[in-house]
Amino acid sequence: MRQRATRELATRMSSWIMAAYALCMGANAQAAPAKPDKHASTAEMPSQVAVCIGCHGARGEGNVTAGFPRLAGTGAAYLSEQLANFASGQRASAVMQPFAQALSPEQREAAVRYFSTLPAAAPTDARLPVTPSQTGAWLATRGRWNDGLPACVQCHGPGGTGVGQHFPPLAGQPATYLARQLSDWKAGQRPPGPLGLMPAIAKKLSDAEITAVADYYATLGTPAPQDAKPEGQP
Repeated sequence: MRQRATRELATRMSSWIMAAYALCMGANAQAAPAKPDKHASTAEMPSQVAVCIGCHGARGEGNVTAGFPRLAGTGAAYLSEQLANFASGQRASAVMQPFAQALSPEQREAAVRYFSTLPAAAPTDARLPVTPSQTGAWLATRGRWNDGLPACVQCHGPGGTGVGQHFPPLAGQPATYLARQLSDWKAGQRPPGPLGLMPAIAKKLSDAEITAVADYYATLGTPAPQDAKPEGQP
């Protein structure tokens, strides 16, 4: 009975992975075709990374059209925690859970090392003056302290380039991805993250403000150079 149950679980897992991969590839097919990258051959990647690039790109650049996030330059500790949360079911995702659950902890860490050592989006000058009428930029850089709402830059750094291992880059992320994460925190559908800050912050934002902040950060940052490679690769 135990062997039969194991075989059934393996079959079900295989079906989940194939369905999730098809979803990623279908979304990518509707996006603008990427230019070939002679430096991004799968031979240079750990084998388990090859399936990740279907959604997140060979350089971890993400997919704006499909709303798949950038991974390049994101702290290893943050990526490792998110993969562990997907694998345990603590963070829900119909796409990510089957992939994370199919990888061993060692395989997940190999993928984390690959993407965390790729260069993030180059910062843009975020010091331009903003006014309260520019909702996204104002909340991101000034916050709303009379409501106990800190500015995003307090944790994620000037220009949204990320700080340390636990506060990921926001600049250049797809707006739909950022808005979805804020909405999930607001609804209590995503783990709270470092220091448990994000649910309380998201609950202070209206849906329109979430959209404005997401749109603001999506416009920041420029793509990393086309020949960018993980640290340590020749």
